[in-house]
Amino acid sequence: MDPHLLRTFVAVARLASFSEAARDLGYTQSAVSQHIAALEQDLGAPLLTRRPVAPTAAGERLLEHAGALLLRLDAARADVRRLAAAPDHGLTLAATATALGPAVVAALPSAGVTVRVLPRDAVPAAVATGAADLGLADGLAAPSDPLRLPDVAPLTAYGVGEEPVCVLLPAAHPLARRPQVRLGDLADARWLDAPDAGLPLAHLRAAHGGHGFRPSLRYEGTDVRALTALAAAGHGLTLLPRTAAGAVPGAVAVPVSSPRLVHRTELLYAGRPRGAAAALADALGTRP
Repeated sequence: MDPHLLRTFVAVARLASFSEAARDLGYTQSAVSQHIAALEQDLGAPLLTRRPVAPTAAGERLLEHAGALLLRLDAARADVRRLAAAPDHGLTLAATATALGPAVVAALPSAGVTVRVLPRDAVPAAVATGAADLGLADGLAAPSDPLRLPDVAPLTAYGVGEEPVCVLLPAAHPLARRPQVRLGDLADARWLDAPDAGLPLAHLRAAHGGHGFRPSLRYEGTDVRALTALAAAGHGLTLLPRTAAGAVPGAVAVPVSSPRLVHRTELLYAGRPRGAAAALADALGTRP
């Protein structure tokens, strides 16, 4: 499959318009039509209806593969360029909001660093495609277990920290005075759905057999302070690493005693880090 044709197909499907896709890609509309026709001929199936422009059943199935295929191509291109390029004196670090713990922040160089806070699924992709030199991913895990990361490209992942997790409760909550709490005791409570600021509810469900933890409010942002303010105001509970949950006005951080879970942070890189990226990896003790 020609990747140029595949990119054109994805653009038309995303924008639901041949003319908008042509404008977005810098092609003529006739070139876009030719690309789609060539791809349909290659696969032997119609991929798009024309009025309205929408994927057919075959087109929907192709879209399920297209993102991963194009990402791996971009990752391969970035990997080759990374080997051929001279070391960069600057450093771009992609990280989730809760991965930037005190130890990581203290290890950052004093100058020349760009930190990009991204959604969880976007961090491995940013490293794979060369948009970031290093990545910091985080999530729930059993002690010493690695994170389950999306298979976007051959990436190296090293653990740089583990810490206990706490449920952030409003100060007036009936369980706020407990020294510890079992996660299962809160499975039927109202939770904040904040996949890119807190620890995702899907992780909590997985730790509790795949059920419970219904959301009461969805927060689509990466600001941990905004998330903790919502929890303190009683809009729902949230699970956070201990360092992020402590000292929140109007809220109490109660450690989770069961199941045995930790907040794990891993440093991600492709190939072998050089320059400022290598210095940070060394400072975090992640390189063999």
